[in-house]
Amino acid sequence: MRLNPQICDRARLARDPRFDGLFFVGVLSTGIYCRPICPARPPKRENIVFHPSAAAASAAGLRPCLRCRPESAPGSPAWNGTSTTVARAMTLIRQGALVEGGLDDLAAKLGVGERHLRRLFQEHVGVSPKRFALTERTLFAKKLLGETALSVTEIALASGFGSIRRFNAAFNKLYGKTPSALRRRDTNSRAAVNALCRSTFTLSYRPPFDWPSMLGFFQARAIPGVEYVSDGVYHRTVRINGTSGVISVARAAEGHALRLTAALSGSRDLMPLVDRVRRMFDLNANMTAIHDVLCEDPLLAAALRKTPGLRLPGGWDPFEVAVRAVTGQQISVKGARTILGRIAAKAGPRFESAEHPQLTRYFPSAEEINGCDLIPMGMPARRAQTIQGLARTVANGELSFRVHDSLENFIGRLTALPGIGDWTAQYIAMRGLGEPDAFPASDLGIAKALHQGERRPGLKQILQRAETWRPWRAYAAMGLWHA
Repeated sequence: MRLNPQICDRARLARDPRFDGLFFVGVLSTGIYCRPICPARPPKRENIVFHPSAAAASAAGLRPCLRCRPESAPGSPAWNGTSTTVARAMTLIRQGALVEGGLDDLAAKLGVGERHLRRLFQEHVGVSPKRFALTERTLFAKKLLGETALSVTEIALASGFGSIRRFNAAFNKLYGKTPSALRRRDTNSRAAVNALCRSTFTLSYRPPFDWPSMLGFFQARAIPGVEYVSDGVYHRTVRINGTSGVISVARAAEGHALRLTAALSGSRDLMPLVDRVRRMFDLNANMTAIHDVLCEDPLLAAALRKTPGLRLPGGWDPFEVAVRAVTGQQISVKGARTILGRIAAKAGPRFESAEHPQLTRYFPSAEEINGCDLIPMGMPARRAQTIQGLARTVANGELSFRVHDSLENFIGRLTALPGIGDWTAQYIAMRGLGEPDAFPASDLGIAKALHQGERRPGLKQILQRAETWRPWRAYAAMGLWHA
């Protein structure tokens, strides 16, 4: 990825939070690298070099700053100058792809050759996929050291290291200190932990961020027994791999960040869990870059001026989003919530918590819904058959929601299933996969928002106009819905 030195220099001198995580500042005189918002005295221009990623700065022999903590920077968004293949590879790596398998497996999932994937990473990220994965794991371990009371052994496993020896070696190479020594230094900054496997994280984002709109979106669609919103905090039950429990998300007391509290049955899956929450609340978005494109359309410019921090609400699990989308066809949001609550009550495993009596179920998996009679839930028989067919296809491994597939192929495979049209498939891609260019063009609300003059625009006209919004058509849809 090519960085503009003049823009980067202005951003770091202004400590502009909109550029946080988009690049890192290597300070040659001290041998460290910082976020552009680092509170330390800015070094002289001749002593710095800009890097597109923390991994690239690490590969150049620099160590992370212990003051601005690069491990807490917002993640690089998918559109930050990288190819779609690299963006999807990054997501899979954060979900543990290189822990479970090798580079050849990752390349196969992405539909490219191993050599080509290495070349793309070198071009756009500045390092190899394995080096990127190692840096990500080590930085996440540093975050766990500073923000949780997990033991060093638990942190090593939660960060994807197979052994304490490998963890200590990687950590010492990156920070020049052992994990235990660095934890002693950060003792005063560690979050309070009230129970086993209860951790609190600070998740940074780039402003602006319309938190009330995001929270309102989730509150209106909260599935009874599975999730709820109370006093400005979002709560829900979660299952990820072999780990289960509750997450709570609120706006942090200070700074541009959300506060995630996770009370889980184990700590091994913390890294993919945090990545899911970041994508669920769209914390990696670069709203400045998105608005630069969308505001060229006068109608969207007016809508986005009213809600400049409007983001793309995601979902905890893509399959859950798919069930939501099908259930909500041609009925109100309130009606869909009621039916989804019935599905969870019938097919979802029980959950009990004295702290969260409102939470009683986990949302059922494809395997748990497969074969379950949904007609008594209060939906039309054909819609119930669509959900059961979707669950069967996912449970049998015939349909995957992994991010490696292209948007076009994903839409094509979904619409090949009975009862799933383009609108439903595009909605699933938007919220389930976080695809920034997914666009439900046939949506009535979008047509109404674009209605000018005597006639409402047709599908062809909407698609033609939306071409200028690429690759952020999903954000355009959100803006039009709010308009």
